[in-house]
Amino acid sequence: MRIRLTRILAAVKGNSQIITIKDIARKFKCSPSTVSRALNDNPVINEETRKTIQEYAERMGYQRNIISLSLLNKSSKTLGVILPNINHFHESSMLEGLQSTFQPLGYLLNICVTNESYELEKQYIERLLANRVDGIFLSISQETYDGGHYEHIEKVIRRDIPLVYIDRKYDAALANGVIVDDYDGAFMATQHLIEIGCKRIAHLRGPKGLTVSEYRFNGYRDCLLKHNLPVEETLVCTTNFEVESAIEPTKYLLDLPERPDAIFGVNDHVCIGAMSVIRERNLHIPQEIALVGFDDSPIAQYFCPPLSSVQRQSRQIGLEASELLLGQLNNKVLDSKVLSSKLVIRESSRR
Repeated sequence: MRIRLTRILAAVKGNSQIITIKDIARKFKCSPSTVSRALNDNPVINEETRKTIQEYAERMGYQRNIISLSLLNKSSKTLGVILPNINHFHESSMLEGLQSTFQPLGYLLNICVTNESYELEKQYIERLLANRVDGIFLSISQETYDGGHYEHIEKVIRRDIPLVYIDRKYDAALANGVIVDDYDGAFMATQHLIEIGCKRIAHLRGPKGLTVSEYRFNGYRDCLLKHNLPVEETLVCTTNFEVESAIEPTKYLLDLPERPDAIFGVNDHVCIGAMSVIRERNLHIPQEIALVGFDDSPIAQYFCPPLSSVQRQSRQIGLEASELLLGQLNNKVLDSKVLSSKLVIRESSRR
């Protein structure tokens, strides 16, 4: 048994060596260029020879050197996609839009998740550039915004690598991108709450400095001012887009001497956290406190009660961003796009 295992391991070790075009050329006593043509199905090489070489290469585990091919063809057929996270429906839908465009064209998407880290974002860009990607999609991390360090992004632009920002943007960058009209969506959500009679509307806002957070806060604030309602600092609490981050802020809001009669959440996830606290306090939604979220994720309609939410065209962001990058690859300069948002009203704010 031990002898048999030793033989198997020796065979595996023997076959683990990377086979090259030169190795195949030696096997068939021909030039490497002949092997290359045969592997690329060049009709210059007769069909029988092509088939023989291709079958041998496959049997021996030959793999093409992608980096060498990218140097030769000036295209690696790979793209980088850098996202802060992929935990939410919004990000996965954007990816679906990108994939549906580029997969049929033979591109490979390298998905990089920064977890809101500037250092990771910087490292990913360095590695993607080193791997000679044809272009990069970027949704900027929170730490990059906080620190104001954009030299890694400017390096991409200086290298003349096509760059398209998605969802979050860097205003100073000479790059185009696709975002949703977060301001208008927040304005609509706040106005809806006012129209159903709410006077003290709280806001669970996203991290300060992030464009999506700022636009949604500005939409909320400006709508209150338009309707002559005060913008009270005590009614605005910061979260980080996750369920847990809304728990303590909601408890704080409900403990105020005069609690809010509505909450507008920066996304649907913080509304989940808010709902759990509201139910613990035995308050009724929407009779005593109404709720509106942002993103209109698939689970929003299954909340108890179903959640009103601002719908983002998440998959469309990916599709539109794909068109922008394809334009750059074909030396066409296309304008950035701002997609409209839509308020979907459900039981959480239907009085």
